[in-house]
Amino acid sequence: MAILVDNTTKVMFQGLTGTTATRAAERAIAGGTDVVAGVRPGKGGGQHLNIPLFDGVAEAARETGADATAVFVPPLQAADAMIEAIEAEMPLIVCVTERIPVLDMIRVKEALSGSKSRLIGPNSFGIISPGQCRIGVMPDRPHKPGRIGIASRTATLTYSAVEQTSRVGLGQSTSVGVGGDPVHGIGFAECLELFLADDATHGIVLIGEIGGTEEEEAAELLQRVKPKKPVVACIVGIHTPPGRRMGHAGTVDPLGGGSARDKIDALREAGVIIAESPGLIGHAMREALRHL
Repeated sequence: MAILVDNTTKVMFQGLTGTTATRAAERAIAGGTDVVAGVRPGKGGGQHLNIPLFDGVAEAARETGADATAVFVPPLQAADAMIEAIEAEMPLIVCVTERIPVLDMIRVKEALSGSKSRLIGPNSFGIISPGQCRIGVMPDRPHKPGRIGIASRTATLTYSAVEQTSRVGLGQSTSVGVGGDPVHGIGFAECLELFLADDATHGIVLIGEIGGTEEEEAAELLQRVKPKKPVVACIVGIHTPPGRRMGHAGTVDPLGGGSARDKIDALREAGVIIAESPGLIGHAMREALRHL
C-alpha cells in the first residue's frame, strides 16, 4: 500500500507541453505512472507525448477518469490553475511551482476549504510511491519500494533520506514534499495521520526546518495519539541567526519563534527520535525498528 497515490492513480498534467512538465511526464511514464491527460488551453484535441490534450481540467477528468493533477504552470497563473482543479473536484492536486505570490495562495486556501480536493505544495518536489506512481520533479534514484513514509519541507535532504533508507534495506512506502512556502496544502500533521493509518508504512521520517509551525503541530498530534510506529525527525537550522532565510519563504517567521531548537524540543517531548545530523536518518530509523 501507500498514501495518496498508488498504481491505480490516473494523472493529468496542467501545462503538459512546457519543457519541465514534459521531462517530468516522461520520467513518470517510464516509472510506470498512468499519465492519461494533459491540459493546455487552446490546444485541446491535440496530443503531446502521445497523451491527449484538453482545454480544461473538468473535461480532461470527465474523458479520462484522471483523479490526480500535476500543476506545472508559471507562478502568476498557478493559483488559477489550482482553483480550476479544485472546482473540477480533482481529489489530489500536486503543485511544484515556486514563487507563487502569497496572496494568490490565500485565494487557493479559501477555495480548498470545504472542497473535495487535497493539495500538495506549492514549491514541492511532489509525491512518489516507488514503483507505483510519481508526480513531481524528484530524481529517478535512489527511491525503492519499502516501508518508510517520508514527509519533508526540503527536497535535497529528502533525497538524502531516501538514499539512506534504501541503502539500509528499508525503502519507502511514500515520500511527500509538503512544500517550503508559508501558505501551502497538506502539512506534517496530515501526512502523519495518513502514514499512521497505512499498514504498509512501518516507520515515519519528518524533515523540517526553521520557521512556521509544521513541526509543532506534528508534535501536538503525536502527543495525542501516542503512535506505536517509530517517528524519526531531522530539523535543520539550529545555528541559523534569527531572521535568516534558508532558501524557502516558509522559513521566515516575521513574528519570531519557530526556532530549530524549539521544534526539536517539542518533537522529542512527543516521543520522536531526533537524528542530530541529516546523515544519520537512515541509521536512526533502522535502529528504531530493530528495537521495536
